[in-house]
Amino acid sequence: MTDENKPASAETPIEQQLYAIRQTIQTRAVHGVFANWRVALVLITQLVYYGLPWLQWENRQAVLFDLAARKFYIFGLVFWPQDFVYLTGLLILAALSLFLFTAVAGRLWCGYACPQTVYTEIFMWVESWLEGDHVARKKLDASPWNANKLKKRGLKHVAWFALALWTGFTFVGYFTPIKELAVEFVSFGLGPWEAFWIFFYAFATWGNAGFMREQVCKYMCPYARFQSVMFDSDTLTVTYDNSIGEPRGPRSKKTDYKAAGLGTCVDCNVCVQVCPTGIDIRNGLQYECIGCAACIDGCDQIMDKMGYPRGLIRYTTENVVKGKYPDSGILKHILRPRTIIYTVLLTAIASAFLYSLATRVPLRVDVVRDRVALSKETDEGMIENVYRLQLINKDDQTHRYTIQAEGINGLQVVTASREVSAAPLQTIDIPVSLIADPVDLKGRSIEVTFNIRSTDDPGIHTEVGTKFFNR
Repeated sequence: MTDENKPASAETPIEQQLYAIRQTIQTRAVHGVFANWRVALVLITQLVYYGLPWLQWENRQAVLFDLAARKFYIFGLVFWPQDFVYLTGLLILAALSLFLFTAVAGRLWCGYACPQTVYTEIFMWVESWLEGDHVARKKLDASPWNANKLKKRGLKHVAWFALALWTGFTFVGYFTPIKELAVEFVSFGLGPWEAFWIFFYAFATWGNAGFMREQVCKYMCPYARFQSVMFDSDTLTVTYDNSIGEPRGPRSKKTDYKAAGLGTCVDCNVCVQVCPTGIDIRNGLQYECIGCAACIDGCDQIMDKMGYPRGLIRYTTENVVKGKYPDSGILKHILRPRTIIYTVLLTAIASAFLYSLATRVPLRVDVVRDRVALSKETDEGMIENVYRLQLINKDDQTHRYTIQAEGINGLQVVTASREVSAAPLQTIDIPVSLIADPVDLKGRSIEVTFNIRSTDDPGIHTEVGTKFFNR
């Protein structure tokens, strides 16, 4: 049967690919207010990241997460695994901050401070420096492999991996004293775990920022998928204003676009050329948009050249575009139920967090009962319970402590010495016996409390409850 004689219902199957073939995005350089903000955030975040491990604080590394010793140093504070609640509070604050910033102005984190954005930006600076502008890079992509291409690509990857290796080294320097790590690194004396994490983190940085780039934001990052639930009609987003841009079309600078029935968009595609994820913002808000505002800077440059007013692409809200209120009313709509709730929660939790840190007692005591016998009778007919107090001095100074107990009339505390001493950041075990007269014992199990107090600093004291068992 010929094609002409086939039944109308018989259709030729059409093959469709599940995934689009990735096209390399060579972004065009852009300058402007938001580009300057991105540069500033890159410099600030990396100055903190690379510089913080080298800061010293009282003859030790200022910020060090010593997993082997289970001590976490942050300047004058020392945290232990028992202080996990502070990490929980910090994560809650980070989450609420992200919710608040997103509700107010969209993906600020993604566009300016996310490590993927920051390192992609840095890698693109290196690429532009070694291979030229976006036009030169596109030509290099399309050219066959030759000595010139091999040299440029080789230099680029050497520079990329050196930067990635420095990044991995710095990352491990937060967990291993960085000065010791530097000596081990240059002398090829790294331990297996240090070597693994340095090169693993370097490889991840090199791959994500050098090769995957926008793929991480578009397909791997979960934030792009659920960001819409934090947006509303009053959220500031990067927006193309159809009301003043359409109908778009090319024209000369001398053309009266209003008389020609055109909008201010000259269809130059600069907004697409500068976009790190390769989208066209003129198609509306898309989940791939990371809110970097490069398209705003690019469009403003073209508007300036054409003599048109800026703002064709700008940070604005859906309600402004719909004409519900002018741009001047945006500030009034920042305070709305959603942002007020986030702000109140953030303020309350941050205040509690800071208060807890300010009043934090650098002393922790855990009580462990004797496992051999709950209680025993002494030769004098008294009832004795034996405990082991695990005392942790979280301060960076030596302290002496007294141990007392209450809860039973005439309760006696028996220790090896009247006072115990603990060096800075030291953990000590103290055998303690509590002795009581059976006459004063009311019941089989009685609540008692250990009071541990520093003799050299009355502000350092804690109470720990436990049980005293009768025979």
